[in-house]
Amino acid sequence: MSPSPSAVVSCERDLSQITEEMTSAGGTDIGYLRAHFRRFRRTKELFEQTWPNRGGRVLDIGAHWLHQAYLYSRDGYEVTAADFGSTLALDSVRRLAASRRIRLVVYDEIESGRAFETIDDSSFDVILFTEILEHLTFNPVAMWRQVYRMLSPGGRIIVTTPNFYALRGRLWDARRFARRLGGGIPVDDILRTPTYGHHWKEYSLREVIRYFSVLSTDFVPHKALYVEDYYGAPSYGPAAALVERAIRALRPNLHLEFQLCSKQRGIEIVPSW
Repeated sequence: MSPSPSAVVSCERDLSQITEEMTSAGGTDIGYLRAHFRRFRRTKELFEQTWPNRGGRVLDIGAHWLHQAYLYSRDGYEVTAADFGSTLALDSVRRLAASRRIRLVVYDEIESGRAFETIDDSSFDVILFTEILEHLTFNPVAMWRQVYRMLSPGGRIIVTTPNFYALRGRLWDARRFARRLGGGIPVDDILRTPTYGHHWKEYSLREVIRYFSVLSTDFVPHKALYVEDYYGAPSYGPAAALVERAIRALRPNLHLEFQLCSKQRGIEIVPSW
């Protein structure tokens, strides 16, 4: 569904505010901010529709330049932002964090979970894990043990990730299929595109629910949504938008929330290596 004119104006006003504050702190990646701001804002809106405790403790894993963390800190949440030092060690990011009282956790890897060892048990009410799941190239069980430990009973994990079955997704690339060029990431993208962030695995809604149920039966699905386009891809035109509006399962994005109702079972799966 296309946003209303008033929603567009509100979004642009928010974007202008955050851009101004980050510029005065020393700058940020404006292109990334503009491209992803609607996603940050929409994720927060969907979460707050059923979250009564505004002002809770939030951990943003993969916080980059604090674009998403900023929105929560501005609205009264107590925010901790975690990411690699390549962004969080920047002077501009540190100045913004200080002005917004955002705690920074810098790590050089998260595979082992050691990045979070200094954080106390049950320290957070909300953990943001947005647009990260599809990038993981390691067995994540050790990391999820730490996430489980840090999340307080009654807290939620928010996961957003691309929808494998999206109308605009790679699944429907008939030319690649006919030429027997496989699925997933094209070879040329792997070899030529220096993003260090390929989508190694894209999920269906059912797969993400299965993922968390295998990790622990303490994780209870609270919300599972197909979400409209965040980015306004013009190449697909209005016809694709109409199809996505009518058939939700073909929308490009997934938004899921998992509630840790109680801590009884822990992370149940044991990797076999």
